[in-house]
Amino acid sequence: MVAIYFDSFGCFPERFAEGITMYCKINLQEYLVKTRCGMVSVALFGDQDKPALVTYPDLALNQLLQVGAAPIGSDDLMPSVDDLADQVLEVLNFFGLGSVMCMGVAAGAYVLTLFAMKYRQRVLGLILVSPLCRAPSWTEWLLNKVMSNLLYFYGMCGVVMELLLKRYFSQEVRGSVEEPESDIVQACRRLLDERQSISVQQFLEAMNGRRDLSEGLRKLHCRSLIFVGENSPFHSEALHMTSKLDRRYSALVEVQACGSIVTEEQPHAMLIPLEYFLTGFGLYRPTLSVSPKSPLSPTCISPELLSPESMGLKLKPIKTRIS
Repeated sequence: MVAIYFDSFGCFPERFAEGITMYCKINLQEYLVKTRCGMVSVALFGDQDKPALVTYPDLALNQLLQVGAAPIGSDDLMPSVDDLADQVLEVLNFFGLGSVMCMGVAAGAYVLTLFAMKYRQRVLGLILVSPLCRAPSWTEWLLNKVMSNLLYFYGMCGVVMELLLKRYFSQEVRGSVEEPESDIVQACRRLLDERQSISVQQFLEAMNGRRDLSEGLRKLHCRSLIFVGENSPFHSEALHMTSKLDRRYSALVEVQACGSIVTEEQPHAMLIPLEYFLTGFGLYRPTLSVSPKSPLSPTCISPELLSPESMGLKLKPIKTRIS
């Protein structure tokens, strides 16, 4: 469920350009870490003498992008979101890690945000993809309950799978009557069949009981970079979160024609913003000079629109702005 990348951050942004899923299969070590609320599946990548990036996936995903994780706890334990945040701390302590960079997607972004609020000294910065920060709406709560019941009685059935794919991806890559599904959706569909339904249900129930973090976000002074797809069901949630964060420490990147998992649909859109963000921590040395006027530069406070042309990339437009 949790993944820790030990890498020279000088090459980490390029992993998105290459396709980080392929990188996940290289130099992989897997552990089951015993925590107060059960066992946690942890994947380690890279050189453990280098700085660590801790990632936390969305519902039913594993190692940020892949699927097929071990259960997050035993069958008789139903963790809360606070338990999940505390598990991250236990994992860091198990591996002897101090302050780390954190990256989470959707529900995983909520867990890492809560972790950063509870254990501020352990977080260098937050990279959040289509994050959640409020309690679930009645619509989301009801949908989650339907999925939870289906998982309990029928496991990873077709209805649950379709709801998850709609949560992850935009209609463009999910396909239609005229257009087939993209390769990444087909791969995700196959791998979801391998998921253990009890694990997904536990995570889903924990997220359905989550509380609103909005009031505490202003006091969260670690630098935060937020990505959100224009077609993500959590787009408005990301905008709300950005409005609550201290504008001196946060930046928002909106990616057009993209769903929740920007890391898969538009990985190139993350490349330049990640380079700027990591440069601000001294964790990345770009091969080309970066603009001091970038909204991701720690000295810049004015909004700026970045077009694909200005970044030298052929992308759908992305908009980067200070909250």
